[in-house]
Amino acid sequence: MFKEIKRDKKTKARLGLFKSRSSEFRTPTFFPVATQGTVKGICSRQLSEIGVDGLLTNAYHLFLRPGTGVVSKCGGLHKFMNFPKTIITDSGGYQIFSLQHLRKVSDQGVDFQSHIDGRNIFLTPEQVIEIQLQLGPDIIVPLDECVNYPVSYEDAKSSCRRTIEWAKKSKKYFDSGNRDGVLFMGIVQGSVYLDLRKECLAEILDIGLDGLCIGGLSVGEPEDLRYNVLSFLEEESGNDCFRYFMGYGKPENILTAVSLGVDLFDCVVPTRYARTGTAFTSEGEIVIRNSPYIEDLGPLDSRCSCYVCKDYSRAYLRHLINAKEMLGVELLTYHNIFWYKNFMDDIKKAISEDRFLEFKDDFFSRYKLKAVSGL
Repeated sequence: MFKEIKRDKKTKARLGLFKSRSSEFRTPTFFPVATQGTVKGICSRQLSEIGVDGLLTNAYHLFLRPGTGVVSKCGGLHKFMNFPKTIITDSGGYQIFSLQHLRKVSDQGVDFQSHIDGRNIFLTPEQVIEIQLQLGPDIIVPLDECVNYPVSYEDAKSSCRRTIEWAKKSKKYFDSGNRDGVLFMGIVQGSVYLDLRKECLAEILDIGLDGLCIGGLSVGEPEDLRYNVLSFLEEESGNDCFRYFMGYGKPENILTAVSLGVDLFDCVVPTRYARTGTAFTSEGEIVIRNSPYIEDLGPLDSRCSCYVCKDYSRAYLRHLINAKEMLGVELLTYHNIFWYKNFMDDIKKAISEDRFLEFKDDFFSRYKLKAVSGL
């Protein structure tokens, strides 16, 4: 459950404490994505070493492979992955809806073809909850209908209606069984239409939630409209509501969203960027595979204390990436996740010391918003 601890005096940023049955963590924070039961390029021992607060896994992918039965027999996700802290299972709705011509949607559920073997699968909102409960996470998320931007008002309204009805069915099913301390979060949709957001939010909160997931943003809409929605949701949801912006994770975007009251983020950015040879630093992203680093003996980031920055030069990391050695991706992944963890810790410290706005301004004064070939 969530408790607000401190609110910034100049923005909507805040410190909070969230408790699940497996762990507690201070917010705002960031969860790496472990879509198929693993954070790509890094093991659970390293995640614990870094101090990662929790992970997001994907019920859709784990349902298809290895299957909920396998995970359940192995003792649930925590034992299966050897990760003791908070685990969230996403319903997989976004992945299912991204199949487009391979799926059909009705009020009863979603009919789709597996991207692995092409078999036809039909899932109701209740079955999606059952799948997640069998996986054994700490927090589950109901099936929702995702829409991209631009979207017509009528299509966004239809998405809201279905998301609300599915949430009600999901919560009813969730409440009817043995929850064993598992928490239930709801998703608010509505695209950039504030009246739809308001209606969806009111209906979703009314069913009883342990937190609010913000969906239908960062799907192509202009930044000003996105931040307008975030500000609106902060005002409408209240101080007691835990706010989780799903799939959102560039550092500069996190800072702005934190200033608008968001508590939790997840994104594949740190690991995906590592696989393309991109590292996050205090002065911006650097593409380490580029030629300026051939003889660069400096660390990835002189302000970073991770072992990658202490022990390896940019020249060596560039060599590993260009030679397609697995170690290169593993080292960049470790650094990026370590960097994100410390970035979020710095944000929390700034809020606690009533200097968040100054921290934000200082960050943007140093941080280059586009990847650079040299620093």
